[in-house]
Amino acid sequence: MPRILLKSPWIELMAMTLIMVLCFVGLAIVVGTSETPVGGMPGWTIFSWLLGFFIISTAIALVAVIGGIGGGVLFTPFMLAFTPVDSLVIRGTGLIVAMFSGLISTGPFMRSGLANMRICVFLCVAFGIAAFGGAQGAILVAEHLGDLGEGLVRLALGLLIACIVTYFIFGGRKIEWPDISRSDKITELLKLRQPFYEPSLNRIVDYALHRSGLTFLGILFVGLVSGFFGMGAGWAIVPAQNLIMGVPLKVAAANSGVLLGMGDCIAVWPYILTGAVIPLFAAPWLVGQVIGGLAGALLLIRIKAGFVRFLLIGFMSFSAWGLVTRGLSNLDLLPPVPNWLNGVVFVLIFGFVIWKIIEMSRSRE
Repeated sequence: MPRILLKSPWIELMAMTLIMVLCFVGLAIVVGTSETPVGGMPGWTIFSWLLGFFIISTAIALVAVIGGIGGGVLFTPFMLAFTPVDSLVIRGTGLIVAMFSGLISTGPFMRSGLANMRICVFLCVAFGIAAFGGAQGAILVAEHLGDLGEGLVRLALGLLIACIVTYFIFGGRKIEWPDISRSDKITELLKLRQPFYEPSLNRIVDYALHRSGLTFLGILFVGLVSGFFGMGAGWAIVPAQNLIMGVPLKVAAANSGVLLGMGDCIAVWPYILTGAVIPLFAAPWLVGQVIGGLAGALLLIRIKAGFVRFLLIGFMSFSAWGLVTRGLSNLDLLPPVPNWLNGVVFVLIFGFVIWKIIEMSRSRE
């Protein structure tokens, strides 16, 4: 065991955890020995918020990795729906979260040869340009539409999350090994095919690809949505590659992580330049993504991912409710929703989720 702890990624994980503990200890010392300025937020309140962000980020990464989606898909909707933090700060940090989730997985995927760098670079041209444009659009909306823009953003994101939930429930058709007889001209011209070793088959797998141009256009739209709303797009990038282009499912999932790490590095710059990325706010989320992501990868071996799928549906349904109601409230189309009603909706949604999990566990016994 000691030798394992001295190898990657355990040594990086322990170092980051130690740094995080030291940072919180130092922050606690500063808070305990300083006075709160007049009209400012109390130091212990700031400490509690940052510690809460770290814990929530760890939980989000844990659930997201097991569920096979990016952490930004959970982070951005929840923060916009249930916190008073400025939407540009949330969306900029959401891209940081999605980017860091992708960067963590890039190394193992590239070393194993599973990720296809040629496809990633090809699609990153579309994703990066569109995500950058979406981020610029988000800043323009915030600058010129004010409260109206805030309401429209929350309402639109709530409807989008509702569509994703519907996809999780009724869609999700995936083809592990698409049967493509012949590659298209774009694939052959750019030499996008890249054989890889598949341990489960104990052989080298080569695969043909088609409809590359259509996939490129689809990723343009996905990037625009990702940059504007500041959330990950793994839920769309994987099926776009798998169902449209014919990329094997495992390769598509690996490419998604690499693509998010590359593309969101571009998309986050407009938020950075406008001052929407605050290091003190973003740091706990980054460390939480590392720790939770590693824990989720280890748990994925031992847990039934189908159970987590229902948890994701529950979390995203509740965040869609919060986004839609808050968006309508910002547009003066609905009075503010009382906390007791949010509590009732939460109980109803997760009562259904728990019932489905129990039903699933009984059917497998």
